[in-house]
Amino acid sequence: MSMISSDKQPYETLCLYIDGEFIHGGGRHEQDVVDPANGQLLGHLPHATPADLDRALAAAERAFETWRLVSPMEKSRVLRRVGELTRERAREVGRNMTRDQGKPLADAVAELTRCADHCDWHAEECRRIYGRVIPPRLPNVRQFVLREPVGVVAAFTPWNFPYNQAIRKIAAAVGAGCTIVLKGPEDTPSAVVAIARMFHEAGLPPGVLNIVWGVPSEVSQHLITSPIVRKVSFTGSVPVGKQLAALAGLHMKRVTMELGGHSPVIVCEDTDVERAADMLSTLKFSNAGQVCVSPNRLFIHAKVFDRFMTRFIDNAKKIKVGHGLEPDTKMGPLAHARRLPVMADFIQDATEQGATLALGGERIGTVGNFWQPTVLTHVPETSKVMTIEPFGPIAPCVPFTDLDDTIRRANSLPYGLSSYAFTSSTKNALKIQNGIQAGMVNINHFAGGIAEMPVGGVKDSGIGSEGGSETFDAYLTTKFVTQMD
Repeated sequence: MSMISSDKQPYETLCLYIDGEFIHGGGRHEQDVVDPANGQLLGHLPHATPADLDRALAAAERAFETWRLVSPMEKSRVLRRVGELTRERAREVGRNMTRDQGKPLADAVAELTRCADHCDWHAEECRRIYGRVIPPRLPNVRQFVLREPVGVVAAFTPWNFPYNQAIRKIAAAVGAGCTIVLKGPEDTPSAVVAIARMFHEAGLPPGVLNIVWGVPSEVSQHLITSPIVRKVSFTGSVPVGKQLAALAGLHMKRVTMELGGHSPVIVCEDTDVERAADMLSTLKFSNAGQVCVSPNRLFIHAKVFDRFMTRFIDNAKKIKVGHGLEPDTKMGPLAHARRLPVMADFIQDATEQGATLALGGERIGTVGNFWQPTVLTHVPETSKVMTIEPFGPIAPCVPFTDLDDTIRRANSLPYGLSSYAFTSSTKNALKIQNGIQAGMVNINHFAGGIAEMPVGGVKDSGIGSEGGSETFDAYLTTKFVTQMD
């Protein structure tokens, strides 16, 4: 494992962004932000006071009265400019993201460049928010449907993809004509502050975008219960998502919830086994497994199980773990030290129930939150790692013989975000496509959250979609107008 102790380049100056103003200090409580690879203190993040939250809400409410009427061409211009700035600053912003989140620099930069596509996509789609004319039954009647922005949005984004998760919500809200108060991830704040700076520089009017920080439960309670907020968007864990959706429901506010999953993988005997192993080993250990769509439960046909495992384990052994700023690093640390004992518990529970530890299974060193790429085989379905999303670099693998039964096993949990399958058979592909209960089914391919792709889950994995042509649906209301001459 490689390690660096410090980085001489300055870290992002952390702040609130309210009503077009970047706010520092002022006696507010500040939270330490540290590098998860070495514990280095990076900066101090100011928490919003209740007065700050009220100011942000008031600014968003005031800005909505004008922004909702702004030409879609101007909204498009702002979003496109942010896309340009994102590409220009991808390495600078990505470097800070690596320092507070831990992912390799190449992955951080790739996240930024993909997000520029999201800005471009929303810039084009917002120019095409159309209503429709309904043919009347009387000659002197006109009837039509309008699509109008819902109002002020309260958004909450996670730490694993700080820029990506925030920009998807902001671009959708801004493009639809809404205004937004966003609470980003306090542990990995630099990317969200960078987004605020880009929108500010792109000419977004004050109050349309507001960025706040604080104790998550306190901020969410304050924002969601405010009568100013009309829509809530959250990406994060299932338990927290359910709490926020229930709170929003009490106040009759629409929600978009992109929650956790426990993605099943089905590798059929007729597939290109080596290609499947190569693709899955790359995706599984990406971002140290801290991905809501990470392949988590690998079902491999018994006839190719040994062959698959040999290739998969060999690939995992070659993964260079270290600080994300080291050029040869392929996997960084876990973002939080509290996840290290959780990884150990998953492995102990599985092995005690009869699983075989084929690779890894331990923390690396004593500095930083590093965990070995870990592979478990013949894992009982009653084990924690097969029933609870590990959100770490652990790959539980089990053999199967009957595809129909495996689809049933894949659907046995209350989650349904993403899923994966590998087969060369059209019959198997159709059976999997139609049988798997998930918002996303990837067959012989990973879509990777591209801008034109809707991301969302079913069952406990969420409500609604982000991206694709569905991207504005939850940010718009439908108004029917009928008029008689």
